[in-house]
Parts: sequence; structure tokens; C-alpha cells
Amino acid sequence: NRGMGYSTDNGQQFTYRLFAKDVVGLLDSLGVQKTNVLGYSQSSVTTQNLLLYFPDRINKAVIHATSTDGKTVAAAFKRIPLPDNPTIKKQLQAAMGWKAPLEKMPLIKNQVMLLVGTADTVVGTKSSKILAGLIPGAWLIQFKGGTHHLQFEAPAAVTRIVLTFLAMDETVPTKPNP
Repeated sequence: NRGMGYSTDNGQQFTYRLFAKDVVGLLDSLGVQKTNVLGYSQSSVTTQNLLLYFPDRINKAVIHATSTDGKTVAAAFKRIPLPDNPTIKKQLQAAMGWKAPLEKMPLIKNQVMLLVGTADTVVGTKSSKILAGLIPGAWLIQFKGGTHHLQFEAPAAVTRIVLTFLAMDETVPTKPNP
């Protein structure tokens, strides 16, 4: 995300739509027209925005440990000690301002898989279940006992299901009318 690692923060207010535009900017600079995306935690919300506002740039999307309401997630972080970092504070503000436009989710045409651990105390399972019910044809994979760090707890299983999803051709050819 903007402001983390070697990326810069130009002082703009952080939003998930801005993060999605950053991803598209990166794709443009790399010359990538369309790609698969896996968004985890905060980036899972960026992935939702990519699907809503830049669907032609995304082939398939894996939305891992996501939220439809950032206030719930921000509340979970009050229990977790965070470093005194202005960028992290701006990211939490972006999270607090996030409310998924649920009425737009049925318009998503991309193939989507939602992945969540049933013991995730940061985002819970509710948002993933809601989105899976709204996005046509979405897969919902729940790992029993998995936490917010599912990819570290079950790396082989998570990798296997993601690769299976990405390899699947879910298109059923239409049959001509007799």
C-alpha cells in the first residue's frame, strides 16, 4: 500500500479507491493489461474496489480475510498494539471510512473466490459470507479454526485452493436452440 515499504505517501487522504488506482497505475507502468489478483486483509478491500471500478483489468480475484464495514475492523485493532506510525494511522482512517457498496456487488462479472478462517477475530466470517452471497458465482472457502493469519497456518492448503481456483474454467458453453 501507498506509504509502506519503499512506496511514497504524497500526503493525500488514503481511500481504498485511491489504493485501487495505485494498483492500476502499477499495472500500466508494467505494461500489464489484465491480471489475477489476490488481496489479503486491507488489500482485500482494495481488491473489491478493483472489481467494482476497474473490472476490465482483473481476470480472477481472490479476496482473503475481507470486510464490508471498516469500523468493525478498526475496532478490532484497538485491542492490538500498533506502532506509532503516521502511515498506519492513515490506513486505519481509510479502513474506518470503508463501507462496501453492497448493492453494486451483484454487478461483478469477474470470477471471485472469498477465503477466510472461521476463527478470524480481525474481520470474522460475516463479510465473506455476505459478499459470496452477492457476487454471482463466487466461491466461499472457510478454513475451520483458521485465524487472520490463515496463509501462514495452512500455507499448502491455501496455495492448493488458490491455484485450483485460478486454473478452473468455469464457463459453460451455451447450447444452440434446436
